[in-house]
Amino acid sequence: MTASLDAFPNAQGRPVAIVGGGPIGLLTALALAHYGIPAQVYEEDGRLSLDIKAGTILTRTLEVLRRHGAIDAVLASSLRIDEIGEIDRTTQKRQFPVELHALGEETRFPFVINIPQHDLEPILARELVEHRSVALNLSHKLVGFEDRGDHVALTLDTPEGRKSVECCWLLACDGGRSAVRTALGIEAEGYSLDEKYALVDLKIDLDIESPRDYPYLAYFSDPEQWMILVRHPQCWRFLYPLKPGEEAPSEADLLAKSLSFIGDVDNVEVVNKVVYNVHHRVASRWRSGRVLLMGDAAHLITPMWGLGITTGALDVSNLPWRLNWVLRGWADESLIDGYEREQRPLAIDGSGQVAEAARLYMARRLDGAIAMSENNWANAYTRALLGVKLDPAGRGGGSLFKTTTRPAIEVGDRLPDWPLHCGSGSSLRAHDLCQDRFVALYFSDARRRPNIPPHDSPALAHRVVSRWDAPHDSGLRDRSILDPGDAFMHRLGLAPNTMVLVRPDEHVAAIVPLDAADAELLYCGITGRKPPEFAQA
Repeated sequence: MTASLDAFPNAQGRPVAIVGGGPIGLLTALALAHYGIPAQVYEEDGRLSLDIKAGTILTRTLEVLRRHGAIDAVLASSLRIDEIGEIDRTTQKRQFPVELHALGEETRFPFVINIPQHDLEPILARELVEHRSVALNLSHKLVGFEDRGDHVALTLDTPEGRKSVECCWLLACDGGRSAVRTALGIEAEGYSLDEKYALVDLKIDLDIESPRDYPYLAYFSDPEQWMILVRHPQCWRFLYPLKPGEEAPSEADLLAKSLSFIGDVDNVEVVNKVVYNVHHRVASRWRSGRVLLMGDAAHLITPMWGLGITTGALDVSNLPWRLNWVLRGWADESLIDGYEREQRPLAIDGSGQVAEAARLYMARRLDGAIAMSENNWANAYTRALLGVKLDPAGRGGGSLFKTTTRPAIEVGDRLPDWPLHCGSGSSLRAHDLCQDRFVALYFSDARRRPNIPPHDSPALAHRVVSRWDAPHDSGLRDRSILDPGDAFMHRLGLAPNTMVLVRPDEHVAAIVPLDAADAELLYCGITGRKPPEFAQA
């Protein structure tokens, strides 16, 4: 989506400012660029991070990357993984492997990927170059800011000296030690674990020279010493917990520890190593006026099951479309409040608790550990983070887990990215329908000319979904979706003649009977405004 400054009257000619050029800051910038929102990224370092901690990106994050136009470049530099291995260290036997290919109808990405963070960030930065509305500014350190009600004034130290700039909103993506969060006096509530994690990257050939036939993402559980094994494009990564008070291991120590898991091998070289602290902390508030916290500035999550970076990506999924609606004048500013209302509980009770339970499971501790189900589909859906359910009403109904195969859709659930066919005959997936706007899906019989609003708007589209191809004289041909055998309707667990309203982040906003459906009224209840007329876009 491209736009001029005139398309954002509520920005008053000012860009959005993003402080922090890590993966979440860069992904947020790409999301804003997708909507054409002018933005400036300020990173205090003179180069992108060489941080090697993050390594696995889950399916839901891949969907966010696709929505914002960065998926092809990321996939080209990654390894795709269709099996997450669970291995008992003592027996070396697989137990409860998670086979992601079972999700082929649910998503166009039935896999997760491995890519180190220091490879991911340059890819995202290169993608930003293609967008004129967004700029990445290195060696720009935020030294102060003032929220002036209708904008935020920033003071930056730059290579050209101290500068003052103004922005319409300030997004703090400046990490776990966020200077913005500290300046606002916001507490990061929770705790830090006594144990630390040690990570080592080894250049080693476990595919040809010393084949071990391990999955490219494998979790070795053991009560004495567990380990996570990750196959990256250029190396193998080993991650271990350290006992409380244990000294940081040397390269030789980490090499010996790794070989104790996989056996002796030839031609092994230590490429990188790092030891880092582990936290479960969430900011007490995520918004202060025109300043919003995102990523590690908002939450520090135990990096288990890929939930660290993925929780930040869920922030990126939720906030930018809200900013777009507010800046364009399509929604009241209160729409922004839904970001914290939905994401903060997910970080506390969802990602945070699941990551901690996964850590206990790895250590074979039963107090609070996750019991793996024998339902592979449910495990795959959950581990890929496709089971994320938001809680728009703030009633405590958010979750990450699915326990049954293809459960009926509910408000707050992510819409499955089901294969469909449009009126022109070409194929598409369900997420294409809500790429840049809300969409009302009317599950009905296209032959009977269901009564749907005659016009779309830039913010709200209407589509009839039917197993019957819309007749050419129905007036619905260009807004009809063919669902052979009502497969999509049955997957969602819907009765015939039901309307589903879906948000631009692919989450379900409402499910109502067709005879009582008023998509524009429901949209207005969410945004506080009527949908704009198309001619006014």
